[in-house]
Amino acid sequence: MSLEGRFEDGVVRVGGDARQRYHDSRGYGYPLEGNEIALAPVEAAHLLYRGDLGAVVDGDDRLEFREFVAREPGPDFGVRFLVYADLRSRGFYLSPAAEPWLDEPPRTDFAVFPRGKGPGDGEVAYALQVIGERTDVPARDLEAAVLAVVDEESEITYFEVARRDPTGSSPSALPEGCEADLLADRVVVWDPPLELYEETFYGQPLEGREYDRPTLQCSLLEAAYLAERGAIDLEPASVRERGREVEGERFDRRFLVYAELRERGVVPKTGYKFGADFRTYADVDSVEDLGHSELLVRVHPANYVFEPRDLALDVRLAHGVRKTMVFALVGEEGIEWRSLERLTP
Repeated sequence: MSLEGRFEDGVVRVGGDARQRYHDSRGYGYPLEGNEIALAPVEAAHLLYRGDLGAVVDGDDRLEFREFVAREPGPDFGVRFLVYADLRSRGFYLSPAAEPWLDEPPRTDFAVFPRGKGPGDGEVAYALQVIGERTDVPARDLEAAVLAVVDEESEITYFEVARRDPTGSSPSALPEGCEADLLADRVVVWDPPLELYEETFYGQPLEGREYDRPTLQCSLLEAAYLAERGAIDLEPASVRERGREVEGERFDRRFLVYAELRERGVVPKTGYKFGADFRTYADVDSVEDLGHSELLVRVHPANYVFEPRDLALDVRLAHGVRKTMVFALVGEEGIEWRSLERLTP
C-alpha cells in the first residue's frame, strides 16, 4: 500500500513504515520520531514520480506528482529534480547538502554517495552543484565539486571542478644581458646562447628550423620576464608598458600567470591555436623532444562570471586535443587555479 505525506515547514513528513521503506533501505530523507521521516521536496517528488508515494497533502490539497511539481517547491526545483532523478537512475543515493540530512554538508546542492552506500556511511563521492544552462557562474564559486548543467532540452552535462597546483621540472637557468630590440608587439633577441631556446624554450628562431645559433623573436610576455631577470638588455618597465599599450590591463594579468608558471617549473607558450591564453609543458628536456602540452590555461580576473556554454566549449576543446582546461583566476591575493573536466558519474 502506498503511503502519503504531508507538507509542513518546507519538508514532507511521512509516517507508517516510512523509515524502513524509504530511509533505511533506499536512503531517502532523515528520521524523525518513531518510524516517521522527513523528505526534501525533491526526494518526495522522486517517490511520487516512481509511484512509491501515493500523494502529498498540502492543506486541503491532495497532490500527486503532476500537481506537486507544478507548485515548484523551492528555487530551481525543476533542474534539481532532473539531476536527482538522473543520478538515482544511475544507481546512486543522494541527499540535499544540508542539515539534518548530513552532519557536515558540503556547500553545494546535493551530496552524492558512492554506489552501494548511503547517508549513514560517512562517505561522499561527489559534492554536487546544479544549474541551468542560462545560469551564470561567478569564478569564485568554482569550488572543488561536480557541476551539473541542465540544458534547454533537459540533457545533463557533468563537470568535475578541482583546485589545481601546476608544477613542473623544466630548466630555469638564464643567460645575462643578451642584446635585444623592442619592435612593435614583440622583441628580437640577438645572438643568444642555444640553451635559451633549445632547453628553456623561450621564443622562436627567426631563421626557422635551420639555425646554428638562433636569433629569437619573443612575445612581450616572454621578453618582460627575461628583462626582469636580467637575461636581456631591455628595461623591464619599457617592455611591460609596451604590453599594456598592445592589450591593455589584460597584459598584467597574463604576465602574472606567465611568471608564476615559469617559477613553478612549467613552460607556458601561446595557446592561440586552441583559443586559450597558454598551452603548458611541465617537463621540458629539450625542444627536439618536446612531446604534447598538458594544459590549456585561460586567464581571468577573480571576479569574472562564466556562462555555462563557455565552460562547455572550453572543456570540449581541451578534451578534443587531449589536454585539461585550467582557469587562472587573478585577484588581489594572488592566483587561484581551477581545472574543469567532463565527468560521467
